[in-house]
Amino acid sequence: MSSLSIIAPAKLNLFLHINGRRPDGYHELETLFVFLNYGDQLDFTLRTDNQILIECENPELTTQDNLIFKAARLLQNHANITQGITIKLTKKLPMGGGVGGGSSDAATTLLALNHLWHCDFSNEKLAELGLQLGADVPVFVKGFAAIAHGIGEQLEAVNLAPSWYLVVHPNVHISTQAIFTHPDLPRSTPKINGPWQEAKLYNDCESLVKKLSPEVEKTLQWLLEYAPSRMTGTGACCFASFAEEADANKALNALPAHWQGFVAQSVNISPAHLELNAKLNLL
Repeated sequence: MSSLSIIAPAKLNLFLHINGRRPDGYHELETLFVFLNYGDQLDFTLRTDNQILIECENPELTTQDNLIFKAARLLQNHANITQGITIKLTKKLPMGGGVGGGSSDAATTLLALNHLWHCDFSNEKLAELGLQLGADVPVFVKGFAAIAHGIGEQLEAVNLAPSWYLVVHPNVHISTQAIFTHPDLPRSTPKINGPWQEAKLYNDCESLVKKLSPEVEKTLQWLLEYAPSRMTGTGACCFASFAEEADANKALNALPAHWQGFVAQSVNISPAHLELNAKLNLL
């Protein structure tokens, strides 16, 4: 195999509780990750030299600052790989949207190159490497819907009924670092005691982000006309859940022109894993 095309799916945080701040600056949290069958597309082609090249319509995403490049270089160095790779990124997920675009891209890169470069690392090992790139990378590497603890790397698999989600990006960029370092961020939510399904669930970042970005608050209010709304991660994307795809699309069709949105179904197994397994089984 010399090439591979794999999705880098979106995720939603169905809730996000921040339980405390650690001495290293990271936060203890509890969150529920679910995958969507919608995301960026990454096309990988082996090179005969050892270069890592990223191609994308947005030149800002082709630099060595991109998590895709960092993931490829990390794996290349860790496994002593002499081959290179060209990676074409077709960007669909909003940047700074809280749907995990950069982390998902990095995880898909690790998963794809693990096979193309014949590294033969387990997903546990890849997740360990991915944690160096960001706290959300391990859940994309492991590829199952999960309750996350710790800084997001301790994962407990869950099985959720599928839902249709309308995800709206209000065209504002929210810095995760700015939110997690803000003095007004709540940091003392008690850990869930008992079944999470019976707990009161919310996003601890939401009130702060609404205060800093009125456009996010407007988005949440607009979605309320159709279904209960919530923000994912540190924003700026907001979402509402629907039992029927037609109802989600009806709301999408009414979306104000200055916002962007998409409809997708939730899945318990990452579409990246499903695609990768299907393609490897065809060999």
